[in-house]
Amino acid sequence: MALKITVIGTGYLGATHAAAMAEMGFEVLGLDVVPEKIELLASGRVPMYEPGLEELLARHVAGIEGSTGRLRFTTSWEEVGAFGDVHFVCVNTPQKHGEYGCDMSYVDAAFASLAGVARPGSLAVGKSTVPVGSAERLAGVLPEGVELAWNPEFLREGFAVQDTLRPDRIVVGVPGDDGGRAEKLLREVYAVPVAEGSPFVVTDFPTAELVKTAANSFLATKISFINAMAEICEAAGGDVAKLAEAIGHDERIGNKFLRAGVGFGGGCLPKDIRAFMARAGELGVDQALTFLREIDSINMRRRGQMVEMARQALGGDSFLGRRVAVLGATFKPDSDDVRDSPALNVAGQIHLQGGQVTVYDPKGMENARKVFPTLGYADSALEAVRGADVVLHLTEWREFRELDPAELAAVASSPVVLDGRNALDGERWRAAGWTYRAMGRPRA
Repeated sequence: MALKITVIGTGYLGATHAAAMAEMGFEVLGLDVVPEKIELLASGRVPMYEPGLEELLARHVAGIEGSTGRLRFTTSWEEVGAFGDVHFVCVNTPQKHGEYGCDMSYVDAAFASLAGVARPGSLAVGKSTVPVGSAERLAGVLPEGVELAWNPEFLREGFAVQDTLRPDRIVVGVPGDDGGRAEKLLREVYAVPVAEGSPFVVTDFPTAELVKTAANSFLATKISFINAMAEICEAAGGDVAKLAEAIGHDERIGNKFLRAGVGFGGGCLPKDIRAFMARAGELGVDQALTFLREIDSINMRRRGQMVEMARQALGGDSFLGRRVAVLGATFKPDSDDVRDSPALNVAGQIHLQGGQVTVYDPKGMENARKVFPTLGYADSALEAVRGADVVLHLTEWREFRELDPAELAAVASSPVVLDGRNALDGERWRAAGWTYRAMGRPRA
């Protein structure tokens, strides 16, 4: 008899996981406590922008013409308990307000509710990013006969569908005493990607919990390293792009995540490394992660340095009354996520210092308006640049790389562009009459 799967929490992670499980052939029931979100998903639409997700969802949601009908949504815990053989918990774990630590309230509430309805013999699977030690504690919340496994997610926004259907690894943490049944069930769940070559790594609970935070900490370190090198290049007259190219040829280093710029943001890397530091302190090994504090500091400093670059481009004086165009609002391309976005942070800083800031982003405008309603917003890059004294490129959308610099130069008040992502073709922009500057690179 085929397994029936529930997905608890239908945000970015949960909605993607639910649709992917249906694509793999399972009957799936998604639960959320927000009725409006459930209504939206039940109509085949998603509350966020993620390439390919809405199409995948519509292919399986029950009630949509031509769908497989394998995917349904509910607000009923009782229905979840009666339906599911395997329950994936995919709720959010944000940073605590005013603290570095992780807010576990959503995870705790989800497990408490699941414990009241889960059938004996079913399996609960945590996918949320949690502090190490959480799984062992949560296992004690579940009733006798309901096992727990921990299966961290490794989704990249913009590639979430691909990362779920064809993951580069599947990590499964199971109890030290008897995790055989949990492993067997999850091998059945992930049979398709495993058959296609995805590694299946079985660990204990603590190791599975540490994999996600360790991976994000390593990526954050690599990004902040090249941004620190950009600071040195700026002081010494070097070229950080050439530096990155040269060291990237070393296979021990690799060339990914070595593009200097305004740094990382989003809902994962910043809060995950801070929560990791907080948990290390609780475990009495805070010195092991002291370096992450500097990684975070380098990252945040880049935003202020971009603001200062803009000020210098305007003559080094006040922003008051000067028009600044910002290309990008999301923390990365192919997403509408503006959480902890460097682009919006820079735009907001300049606005608070008196600049007349106009923002354009291909997908993030609605969310950006919610966060910074006092900024100006344009319907196109051309309109954002119109009359601008300086243009800041802060999110590396393909649309921005393909802009016609000559067309933009014709409407800008002063053709000065600052590339905060080192992604534009500087020679092409200079040939069109622009003064082009990029972080960590020579002026000429």
